[in-house]
Amino acid sequence: MSGLAVDIHHLSVRFGDFYAVNDISFSVNAGEVFGFLGANGAGKTTTIRVLCGLLRPSAGEGSVAGVNLDAGEMAIKARVGYMSQKFTLYNDLTVEENLSFIAGLRKINPQEYATRRDSILEFIEFDRPLTSLVRDLPGGIKQQVSLAAAILHDPDIVFLDEPTAGVTPAARVRFWALIRQLADRGKTLFVTTHYMDEAEQCDRIALMRAGQIIALDTPAALKRHVFPDELLELEPIKQFRYADVEKVRRHPDVVFFEPYGMRYHVALSETPGAEKLRKELAASYRIRTITPTLEDVFIRSVEGEER
Repeated sequence: MSGLAVDIHHLSVRFGDFYAVNDISFSVNAGEVFGFLGANGAGKTTTIRVLCGLLRPSAGEGSVAGVNLDAGEMAIKARVGYMSQKFTLYNDLTVEENLSFIAGLRKINPQEYATRRDSILEFIEFDRPLTSLVRDLPGGIKQQVSLAAAILHDPDIVFLDEPTAGVTPAARVRFWALIRQLADRGKTLFVTTHYMDEAEQCDRIALMRAGQIIALDTPAALKRHVFPDELLELEPIKQFRYADVEKVRRHPDVVFFEPYGMRYHVALSETPGAEKLRKELAASYRIRTITPTLEDVFIRSVEGEER
């Protein structure tokens, strides 16, 4: 697959008077790991459901894996894999029973199913008996088997909606290694996550707020755009006093202020007063210039208006 894996124009999804998705346009390149970030209720899952053929849009047009959105649910489902936020396997069935059931739904013939199953289980390095009940598997391995189920029919695009929620850090690292390997094999990965360290691994990221895409670029470019000037880290020298911190937070020349453990990330305005404030801060804080994190970007862009 080459070119655009997803190409969307003016997509909206409305429920009564409420717009869950409001006139968004974007594209995803084939073979890309594309991140979709936003607070709960921003419209991410609703957008994914449209792109997977599970929900009809109220307005807009586009294509997914070369299939028009109006081609129908089955036409789109044949070309995409979907791993939802909630665990999608049956806990009281074995791994084999889950995968064979999905193969039946996908109308994969038995011989082809056996070949694909063995190849995918080798890919995720599954080393347990196929007779293992899903409920007995550790969370990280369950997620990997769920990924295996999502790619069993060899889709062009795999949608992963918060795929590592609730698993251990080690399991998250392993899962993202699988994501990268799938991208290296030419698959397109469309991922939502609340973990900023995972978002850093995406080729590009769309930031969504209140049903709209407010920014879309590479992680590095988003950092430069949201923080065009320097970002400072303040480490208190003196004993912590809440009133002193609040005084800095509320200063008119402070345009961004967020605590990070026992330190603070701060951006100042470009007014003459900002340089004076910086000199005053040096009496109470160790100050150094830092590179913004995606968490800084997310807080300032996505959560900024509500904070």
